[in-house]
Amino acid sequence: MNIVKHAVVAFHYTLTNDAGEVLDSSENQDPLVYLHGTGGVIPGLEAALEGKVAGDSLQAVIAPEEAYGAHDPQLIQVVPRSAFAGIEVIEVGMRFTASDGEGQQQSVGIAAVEEDEITVDGNHPLAGETLHFDVQIVSVRPATETEVNHGHVHD
Repeated sequence: MNIVKHAVVAFHYTLTNDAGEVLDSSENQDPLVYLHGTGGVIPGLEAALEGKVAGDSLQAVIAPEEAYGAHDPQLIQVVPRSAFAGIEVIEVGMRFTASDGEGQQQSVGIAAVEEDEITVDGNHPLAGETLHFDVQIVSVRPATETEVNHGHVHD
């Protein structure tokens, strides 16, 4: 079966950046499983997988616009340390869920820690990165009616 909308796809991958550094991999883990055509993987990778079959291997280079977007400097802000009241250890690279003034939740990373203020970055950690995927497709099957209705794979 070809990978088409509402196919359940399982694949192994290694993700690297332009410098060849491994950012993520499913090696020694279960394959990643998703419902094709429902936004379960980044758009550029989903497009690269379209039409492939179990057993296929591919390399895909995904531009930021088809992955996690460009890095947006407006998503970086300096907040008072008191915004992290009750949290004793705060280090660069840590991630937190923050709430804006309208109650919306957003994941932020710690970019800098000073005595009285902390710089948070609301960009995805891979924003602005060109992503290099090495993919091996393990299986492709039709989704069940329940999976299609729910928009995700059921184990």
